[in-house]
Amino acid sequence: MLLVIKKMAGIILLRRLVIALIFGLSVNLPAVADINDQIESALRFGQPDSTNWGQMKLSVNYRYEFADIDDTTPEPANANTFRLLLGYLSPQMNGFQGFFEYENIFATQNNYRVGAVYGDANHHVVTDPADRHELNQLWISYQGVPGTVIKGGRQRIKIDDDRFIGNVGWRQMEQTYDAVMVTNRSISDMTIKAGYIGRVRNIFSLTDNVDAPFINVNYQLDSVGHVIGYGYWLDYRDDSKNKEKSSQTYGVRLLGSPQVNQNLTLHYTAEYSYQQDYGSNPVDYSVDRYNMMAGATLFGLTFKGAIEQQEGKDGSSFRTPLGTNHAFQGWADRFLTTPETGLRDVSATLATKIKGAKLMFVYHNFQDDVGRVDFGDEYNVLVTKKIGKHYKLLAKYAYYDGDANATGTFKNDTQKIWFQANVSF
Repeated sequence: MLLVIKKMAGIILLRRLVIALIFGLSVNLPAVADINDQIESALRFGQPDSTNWGQMKLSVNYRYEFADIDDTTPEPANANTFRLLLGYLSPQMNGFQGFFEYENIFATQNNYRVGAVYGDANHHVVTDPADRHELNQLWISYQGVPGTVIKGGRQRIKIDDDRFIGNVGWRQMEQTYDAVMVTNRSISDMTIKAGYIGRVRNIFSLTDNVDAPFINVNYQLDSVGHVIGYGYWLDYRDDSKNKEKSSQTYGVRLLGSPQVNQNLTLHYTAEYSYQQDYGSNPVDYSVDRYNMMAGATLFGLTFKGAIEQQEGKDGSSFRTPLGTNHAFQGWADRFLTTPETGLRDVSATLATKIKGAKLMFVYHNFQDDVGRVDFGDEYNVLVTKKIGKHYKLLAKYAYYDGDANATGTFKNDTQKIWFQANVSF
């Protein structure tokens, strides 16, 4: 009976959240065009464009996050945090350009913990370490070679859908990389990204030393889509507890969204990845990953059905330690690391726009990689509204319904709620 009541409460909260966001966000803020123009001009040092003096970059992100896991000792987490990004992008000079960015996280309410790194052990986890500041980016790029950009220094790296290498942009403390990356588009319809990562500045504001060369080749097949081949080699050099994350991954991906007519667009993804131990990893393993999606957009309503299967075998499983894992396998973050028995995620997505607000509903069913163990189901709702070029509002809800027969903490129900406002110039 208690479980039914909790489910009903979650459904009621979902409905109220969606209604409030649709109609509340449909009202635009008062006209602020003049103020926006003044801020843009000030960030360009009063110049009509950024050609002479470059420009400052400014972003402020506020977020409230609530997290609760049933049948566990810690109390629900409540986090009110602000993130400031302040940077300077130089003008291009003889093919060279530079960028500097400072990042600061400040918590006005910190009734939460971040593992053993920060916070109150009496509350659940919110992975945003408070009262931290760091050098988020510092890079120099060179574009003097035709069709090529060479970038070196601490930088944001996002490859494909961020599954293997991403900036974990959902978290307040962004993940960036001390790296060299070359992007080449000299061959028609082909983009090649290759580079080397030496250090990872992670979402805990800590540094991981790695040896991580990578290559990603993306070829466009006219209007049909893209075929992508990739190789990622990741070796954790120093920290012994991270060495089992060292791996080499190879894969091929075919995806596209061909438009059939004015009202109908198809969507598809077919991907296979192979992973095995690499470098300092003391464990000998090899596992596979399959990722399939099919869907369509008809009269503004998008539906997608997908399955992602990550193999687990002999105590090891397919892993993506540098990926933006929050974006995959449920926003409740119960599967940021693949269980040793593997994971099969079958999902369905509905998305549309109402009064300029984007709405999305996602359902997940989680099992082990052979379908013998049920972990649970998850229900996700997202509502976002962009107001002009510089302002964005968001509300997000995740409810994980653990199966009573699931192993360990996977049987514990989880609820998370987010409200967010962002200003970026």
